[in-house]
Formats: sequence, structure tokens, C-alpha cells
Amino acid sequence: MNAIITGASKGIGKAIAEKLVRENVNIAFCSRNQKDIWNTAKELHDINKVKIYHQTADLTKKAECDLFIKNAIAELGNIDLLINNTGTYTPGEIYSEADGALEHLMSTNLYSAYHITRACLPNMLQRQQGHIFNICSIAGIQPYANGGSYSISKYAMVGFSKNLREELKPKGIKVTTVNPGATMSDSWSGSDIDPKRIMEAKDIADAIWAIYNLASQTVVEEIVMRPQLGDL
Repeated sequence: MNAIITGASKGIGKAIAEKLVRENVNIAFCSRNQKDIWNTAKELHDINKVKIYHQTADLTKKAECDLFIKNAIAELGNIDLLINNTGTYTPGEIYSEADGALEHLMSTNLYSAYHITRACLPNMLQRQQGHIFNICSIAGIQPYANGGSYSISKYAMVGFSKNLREELKPKGIKVTTVNPGATMSDSWSGSDIDPKRIMEAKDIADAIWAIYNLASQTVVEEIVMRPQLGDL
């Protein structure tokens, strides 16, 4: 079994990569930071000696999306599972955030998933099988304080994911929208938040693996995961 994960050197993406490697899944992953990629690859190889392909890529650029998928398929073969996880968070308010905030966040949080998915789909469509998970956010299903263009990009990502589900429904390819709330990652490092008040990235990974392993005639279209005490 082969999987592609974008933005897998930290946080939720890294937790998903670790889960898949433990389950004997070959993976291809990318990130912008070469040092992070090499460190993550070493950690993953220490877990299990599956095939692991990694590449430095800026997924805000379509050409780099296409090249990453081309190389990943050449290295792994057919793609069974795609996790669109690349994303960034910049706080702000629509009326006062910096010029270019919307363009930057849309490019990172939406266009990357759009181009990666389009590059993967010919392989999946040819075989009439595959499962795509789009890591979205609760910021894409309700107003988000200080969300600004980040929320706009996540609403767009949810819309992309739901439309993709509708289009691929008759073609044997599953699509699941994942909307996590506050999840422990580098963005929370150094904060005074009680770790018990926030979700673990491992829980997102475990949920994705459980959903992937449902019967072929069953799909979970959308999940919302939040800390037990609610949003922060």
C-alpha cells in the first residue's frame, strides 16, 4: 500500500506519517524545509523499514506540485491514499491584515491541495480506487476569532473537499473532509496551554487510519474533532 502526505515534517502531517509507517504503508512526503525533511525521514526509518520517498517542495507552485507527484508515483507506484495536509496559519482581521495575506493563505491552504489532487487523480481514476483525506479546520465551518484570510482559505478548502466528494462518488474514489480543532503542534510550543486542554496529533492520525479501513462500500464524508472542553 502506498500513500502521499503533504506537509508531513511536523504536527498532524508527521503524526499521520508515523501512523502509516507503523502500519507498513510506503509513503512519499514533502515539506519546504530540507532539514526538517531529513530529520523526519530518519525518524520514520527508525520506526519501520518501509519505502519512504521525500522531496523538498513549495506547494504554492503548481510546477513543484506536479513534479512531486510525478516523482512519488515513479518511486512508489500506484497511489492508494492521499492526505492533503499542507497549510499555514496567519492570524489577522480582514480589515487590518497585511496586503497579500489572502493570496498567500489561499495559495498555501487551498491551491496546493487543488494541484496535488489533480496530479494524483489520473492514477486513481485509471484504477477506479483510492481515498483522499483533506485536512481542513473548524475555522472552515464557523467564524473564527482573528481568523481573517485564514478562515476564508479554510472555508474554501472545505468547499473544495465537498465538491470533490460529489464528483468522485461514482468513480470508486473516496473523499473525507477532516476538520480538527486545536491540536498540539509547533504553533503551540512555548504557550502556557495545558497539554490536556488540547488534542494530540496522534488522535487525528488514528481517526484517519480507522476511516480508511472501513468497507469499500462505506465512506465517512466529514468529521469534526475538538478538544473535550471545546474550542480555545
